[in-house]
Parts: sequence; structure tokens; C-alpha cells
Amino acid sequence: MSNNRPPPLLWIILLLLVTAFFLSQRTQSSIEANPLSGSADPELFLPVIVGEPAGPTLAGCPVFPADNMWNVPVDQAPLHPNSDNYIDTIGRGKTFHPDFGSGEWPPGSGAPIGIPYQIISETQTKVPVSFRYDDESDPGPYPIPPDPLIEGGPNATGDRHILLLDQDNCLLYELFDAHPQGGSSWTAGSGAIFDLNSHDLRPDGWTSADAAGLPILPGLIRYDEVALGEIKHAIRFTVPQTQKAYLWPARHFASDITNPAYPPMGLRLRLKASFDISGFSPEIQVILQAMKTYGIILADNGSAWYLSGVPDERWDNDTLRELKQLTGGDFEAVDVSGYQVGPNSGQANQ
Repeated sequence: MSNNRPPPLLWIILLLLVTAFFLSQRTQSSIEANPLSGSADPELFLPVIVGEPAGPTLAGCPVFPADNMWNVPVDQAPLHPNSDNYIDTIGRGKTFHPDFGSGEWPPGSGAPIGIPYQIISETQTKVPVSFRYDDESDPGPYPIPPDPLIEGGPNATGDRHILLLDQDNCLLYELFDAHPQGGSSWTAGSGAIFDLNSHDLRPDGWTSADAAGLPILPGLIRYDEVALGEIKHAIRFTVPQTQKAYLWPARHFASDITNPAYPPMGLRLRLKASFDISGFSPEIQVILQAMKTYGIILADNGSAWYLSGVPDERWDNDTLRELKQLTGGDFEAVDVSGYQVGPNSGQANQ
């Protein structure tokens, strides 16, 4: 008796072709229902195309492009030949300090702990500002709200920084030693305006609202980024004495010291790769990993190894004190000169 049935292998091939056809139809209908997630079919998993890593963002704005020197990893950067001298003059055995947190200091002063920033819109009225260092300041006017957030509070006698982010135009306005005058005008020591979509640096030799001629906001530790599990930028810090010099991308010095053992403004350091962060709280591990990957950048004269961040009532100050376990000896200075694309640009080779 003859056997006219297809052989078993042919049945398998036919079955696979039919299955593939129905799956393709199912995938197409899911994409049409929701082209981003395919959520019309929760069992369907679509491949995700991953592009270049995105840099930090805030209020819908980039905090400079992803390939800006603020946002480029330095974990593979070469060791700076003067690293040991820099660490020694800053303080090899001195401990780090989180200069930010929740609450206020001193208690009852009304002074938040850290450097605040404020999100504004393009409709915010701009007011005139007169500057003590007007030859190195952007003239403005500046969009200062009637009751702005000031570092140290409205009665502060310190740096009195004001940081304003225009979320509609991605422009960052920063002021140092800002004081209201009669009416709507202000005075300040210095002021700078940064386009966060641009790599442009300050004119060579100019200060900003920071001694190094750098912006302040890009280097602040923010609670929201720690809560998301990753800081994707270098962190601002201070030291007591700096050299009469600056390194790219800094633009300004604030010292008369010519001894090359002292650190220049803009110096980049990183937490040593060998430093074990596993025993720290999860939030602190995020900060420590950022210091390994992106490093810390010297931006101002102040106390030794003070890390800058934004005041936020969600910070746990006891947890932040874990950062005091770090000492200068846990860090090393790196040479970032090879990252430079151009002398007047913050763009970095990667």
C-alpha cells in the first residue's frame, strides 16, 4: 500500500512557517497599538536599540551635552605626574565632608545645608544687576524672582550664590554674593550665563559665580539622581589653598601661590579603583561610584575636601556622614589634557 503523506521533516517545516506567519502578524498589531512599548500584548518583548549614553538632565534640559568634560568618565584617564604633591598639600589624612543635607545649619538659622537652585520659565521678569567684577561678568539682566533661593538663606553672609535654570531655553544664570537693592535691582560680586546645550567656556581668564570660572550647578550632588541610582557627572569640591593657575576646562585662578605642589583650579581627581565601596549604604555607594567614574573637580577655595550638593529634606544626614570615612589618600589626580578638543570648548574626546 503506497504512503502519500509528507515525510515528518516536511511537517515540521510547514509548522514552523505557519507559526512564524502568525507571530509576525501578532507583532505588527501590537506595534500599531503602541509603537513605543507594544503594551497591547504584555507577553511581547521587542528589542531596544541602545544609542550613545545620555548625559545628565534637569527640568527637561541637558546639563551640558553628554560629551562635555563635566559628563565624561575619567576612570581610564592617566595619573597626573604631580598627583602625590597635590594630595599632600590638600591634606592626605584629612577627611571628606558632605557640604549639603537636610534641615538647616546652624539650627534655627533658616540656612539650608548646601547650594540651592531654582527652576524658572522664560516669562520670569529680568532685573538689572550691577557687578563688583563687571569686567568678567555677563551683564544680564538676570531673571531673578522676587523671593529667590539664596545659598545660606536670605540673611547669609557667605557666598550667597543664586542659581537659576530657565527650563524653556535651557539657560543657566548664576550669581555670586547676590544682594537685593531697593526696588527690583540687585548687586553681586560676579555673574555668568551658560547655554546648557553648548560646549562654550567662559572667556579665558574670566571668573564666573565660582572662582574657577566654571558653572556650579553641573557639579552639585542632587538627591533625585542619587535616588535613581546614578550620578553621571563630576562633583564640585573645595580646598583651602590653590595654585595661581588653572587647568582646562577651568578659566580662572584665585591665588597668589606659585608653588607647583599646590592644586590648580579645575584639577580633576578620582576615587581610587581599589577603594572598596561595598560596605557603604546604597545611596553613598552611588556617590562613591560617581567619584570613581567621573571624579571630582576643584572649583573654589574653601575647606579641605568639601563636597557640594543641593539641600533637600529627603537627605538622611546620618547616612551622608559615611562620606567622612574618605580621606585624601583615597584619591588620585588625573591628567585630562588629552580629552581636550579645543581650548575654548568643554567638549571632550572619549
